[in-house]
Parts: sequence; C-alpha cells; structure tokens
Amino acid sequence: MLDEPRRWSNLDPKRRRDPGAAGKAKFALLRAVILLMFGVLVVQLVHLQVIKGDSYQERAEINALREIVVPSSRGLIYDRNGEPLVQNSAQFSVALIPGDLPEDGERSIYRLLAGIIKMPEAEIDALVKKGSKRQGDYSPAVIKKGVDRETALVLTELEPSVPGLRLLIEPSRRYLSGALLSHVLGYVGAISAEEFEALKGAGYFPQDFIGKTGIESTYETILRGQSGSRLIEVDGSGRELRVVSERRPLDGANLILSIDLELQKKVAETLAAYAGTSDNAAAAVMDVKTGELLAMVSLPTYDNNVFSSPISEADLAALTKSPGKPLVNHAVAERYPPGSTFKTIVGAGALQEKIAFPWTTITSRGYITVENEFDPNKIFVYPDWDALGALDFYGGLAMSSNVYFYYLSGGKPDERFVGLGEDRVASYARAFGLGEPTGVDLPGESMGTVPDAGWKEELIGEPWTLGDTYNFGIGQGYVAATPLQMLTGIAAIANGGELLTPHLGMEFRDSHGNLLQAIEKDVRRRVPVDKQHLETVQAGMRQSVTRGVARNAAIAGVEVAGKTGTAEFGPTLADGKHETHGWFVGFAPYDDPEIAVVVFVQRGSGGNDASPAAADILDYYFNGSRAAQKPEDGP
Repeated sequence: MLDEPRRWSNLDPKRRRDPGAAGKAKFALLRAVILLMFGVLVVQLVHLQVIKGDSYQERAEINALREIVVPSSRGLIYDRNGEPLVQNSAQFSVALIPGDLPEDGERSIYRLLAGIIKMPEAEIDALVKKGSKRQGDYSPAVIKKGVDRETALVLTELEPSVPGLRLLIEPSRRYLSGALLSHVLGYVGAISAEEFEALKGAGYFPQDFIGKTGIESTYETILRGQSGSRLIEVDGSGRELRVVSERRPLDGANLILSIDLELQKKVAETLAAYAGTSDNAAAAVMDVKTGELLAMVSLPTYDNNVFSSPISEADLAALTKSPGKPLVNHAVAERYPPGSTFKTIVGAGALQEKIAFPWTTITSRGYITVENEFDPNKIFVYPDWDALGALDFYGGLAMSSNVYFYYLSGGKPDERFVGLGEDRVASYARAFGLGEPTGVDLPGESMGTVPDAGWKEELIGEPWTLGDTYNFGIGQGYVAATPLQMLTGIAAIANGGELLTPHLGMEFRDSHGNLLQAIEKDVRRRVPVDKQHLETVQAGMRQSVTRGVARNAAIAGVEVAGKTGTAEFGPTLADGKHETHGWFVGFAPYDDPEIAVVVFVQRGSGGNDASPAAADILDYYFNGSRAAQKPEDGP
C-alpha cells in the first residue's frame, strides 16, 4: 500500500532563491558609492587645479620666497648755520600678514591681539581685509601704529609662535623746534591709498611714509632716498629661514635751509607780542639779492610733532576748526587787501608812465569828490586819513595820502588830471608779482587777486567804475595779496628791479657733508620800471620812516625805508568804520639794501602794530645778538 502524503506538507515544491542576486545588488551599491566619491574627488581636483590653481601656485611660491622692503633713512634738515631741525627716530607698529593667518584660526589671533593692543576684534578684522585688498595677502597690514615699548616687548615674544604676526619698526620724524617752524617744515605721515595709487610707479610701497606739507612735501623725492629690499626664504607659516639676496637702500640727501633759526625765534616772539588778540598774523625776512628767506612765521601755529604718531579725532578737529586756522601758513596761503603798501607799486607805475614826477604836487583837503558817472546829481566823497595839504611825490608816499593816489590811479576828470586807469594799475600789479604764485618752495600758495573791468564783469556781473579804480589805487576794494607777494614786490623795488623767486631750500649735502646741489638765485623777471623811478620810490619810503607815517619802524644806526598799510575789511561797524589789517613792508639799509621785511597783523594797524614789530626785527638783525654772529667781511 502506497504511503499517503503528509497533510502538513506543501503539495507544490518550494521555490529556491538565486544566491547570486543579493551579491549583485550589493556590488551595484558599492559601485555607485565609489563613482560618487570619485566624482567628488574629480570636482575637488578641478577646483584646486583649474579654478584655484593660479592662486595656490602663487601662494606656494610666495611661501617659499618673499621680497621685504627695507626703507631708506630720510635726509635731515638744518638751518643755514648748521643747526639740526629734525631728527629721525623709530616707532613700533603692529601688523598681520593676511596670507599667513590660519584659514580657520584667525579669530583666535584677533582675540589674542585685541586684549594686548586694546582694539576690538571687528576693527582688527576690518583692517586685515582692507590691507589684503589694498596690497595683497603677503604684505603686512598695519593694525595699530605707535604702540609703546612695553607692548612691543610682549609682541616680540609672541611673534615666533603666532602665525602672521609682525612687529614693524617704522621711521618717525621728530621736529626739534616744534611749533616754531611747523609751517616751514611741514610733517611726514603714512602714505594714503590715493597717494599710493598715484605714486606706486615711482617706487613707493603701501607701508611708506611721505612728506605731507611744507618743505617735507616739496623736497620729498630728494629727502626720501630710495628703498632697498631683501629676498628671503620662509616656511609655511611665513617665518624667515634665510636671506637669499639683499639690495641696500640709498639714504636721502640732507637739506640746508636758508632759515636762520635764531632770527626765526626773534620774529616769532616779536609777532606774537604785537598780534595781541588777532586771529592770525604773518611775518617774513628775505635777502633782497638772492631771494633766500631768512625767517617766515605764521600765527597761530601748531606743533608738527603731533602728526608723527596717530592723532586723535578731537585734537585734529581742534586744529582744523580753530578760527585762526593754525594749519594754514598765512604768509603764503591767505590773501588780504594790501592797503597802502600797494601805493609803492602804483607810485612806481605812475612815474614810469609819466603820470607823475618827483615834483608833482597834489593838495589833500582830507577828501576828494567825484560826480557819479551815471547820475551827475550824485556826488561821491572819497576820504583821506587827514587833511595833509600840498604834497609832492615823496610827501604823498611818505604821508600815505589817499588823495594823492586817487589822482595817480584814477585821475581827476574835472581837473583834467589823467591817472593810470584800472588797466595800467592792474598791469603794474601783475608785473610786481601780484595775481600769480611767487614760486616759493612750499605747497598751497595762493595766487591772490588782481582785478580789472573784465574780472568784475565776469565774477560780479557789474561794470567797473571810477570809484573802483580809486579803491584799487590805495590797495582796497577787490585787490588781495599774500604777505609773501608783497615782500617779493618790495624786494624788487629795493634791489633795482629784479623780481626774485623766494626760496627756503639753500643746498643739498650727503651724510658726509659733501655738496650735492646748490639752489641758485632765480630772477622771475625784471619789473618794467626804470632804475631812477625805483630810486624815487625808495626815497619816498625812506622819508616815510624819517618824517612820515612809518616813523615807528626807525632803528638806531641803520637807515630803514618802509611803507605802512592799514587796510579795511569786513562789514561796516556801528560807528560807520571798519576793522583793519596792519601792514608794514620795508628794507634796510637804505643806501645798500640787504634784507626786506613784511609784517602783517590781522585786526591791527600799520603804524601802531606792524611797523614797530618790523623795527624790533630789523634791530635784532642789524644791532642785536644776531649781528654779533655775522662773520666779518674781511680785513
């Protein structure tokens, strides 16, 4: 009997699984993962070698060799007698090299520095980014200038262990005379982004210092010398391993100024005494034969040493917002109505044009009256400062008669006296150097203003009148000049007609004292006035000191020739008068002129402030302690 099948057994044979199917699935998954990883690797290689290849190649090369700038030593500056006026020193600055900072660890370095140099991390980060953008990743980005010596010692110890940290020793300029010569010397400061952009083709680097104002700016290229360089090998953290090559810097030349330091002190002291409460004042002394400036003072002044290290915003605001404008050199950059000092130019022109002769007599009754050109019923009155009576040319200049120079400049139509007219007054003003820069070796010089009919029509939109010519003829109205322009003009009268270029630089010497270059006398032109007419003006100026309005300029033992000016300015006051500027221009000795002097005092007078100040300066030069220092001419 056949066995019956078991009830619990499946009548269909059980389907068997293929043992190779699971393995194939796992292999496919593994292959996909491998392909994905390979794809990621390929993308990364493309990124590194193609997209970032140049950058990393440059970084690898920079990490191997770097060129370090070695600054030159800036030339020194001396006065004409060899007295040093500046001194080179050093200051410490903290810097970071952006390319040497760890990619994910720069914040820890910022945090470390922030506690040491007392600067917010965000500010450090901003300066690093700014430096990187401006000069690249492998030049030092200066974070803080002028750190003290104790902080510098701490940073020196940290430098080997902190990637990217550098303590820089940067040049600093110390001005030995401080405020006394600030407007002459100027100061040196870090090169700005704009300056670097303009000068990078001339060998300047982002970390350089540059002359900003004064002589430091004018003679920048000679004083700075030429930077050197060191090619060094560094490791991956930017640390120096060895010096591959070196090019030594070429130090700047030393500059000898025409300034006499002791005379400069006397002029500054004298000007301060007579300036009183004036917002500003200026004075200068010039050799009438060479154009050398022996002294130049502008008040108020400032100490240029404040710019040798970072200056606070409050201190800078105090300098820039002061009503006296201490940063401005008022001797060259400010223009003022020259007042009666301008009569010397008008007088010279009138003599040359035969408008006047030494014996030409005009009577001052204290005023002059002129009919209105457009309405004869209106009469204009132009005053003199007093009823001075009958005056010849010498007396007109000596007594500074406004009426006399109304006649010479504008004439007197009802008396058929023909004056120069505004065209010729303007022409002689320009011939004597007004309305153009003097060419002094200082930046920021003002051209001043010489008006005429065309100028007034264009700028003011009104026709020129006879009254304008009268005011022009006595140095009022629209005419304006700098003290230095008036000084060079008066020197031309003193020296027989040479309009000289005034200069402060005298010569350049190397560090051993050898002469490299002398700055020669420069005659801009001869004024178009015959010698005998200039001598007539000289004589009138001499009489102004002996018996005229400039008597306060007289000194013992030396014949001084001079001219005062009291120029009105500003709005009419309650009493109908105006505030005045005080002027004096003059030269000495009268018979053989050696120096010319200008003194300007805002809110002063020519007779009471400017001329006695000039007397003190001249007395010191010829009779004081400075005279004792002058070498003998010979046996």
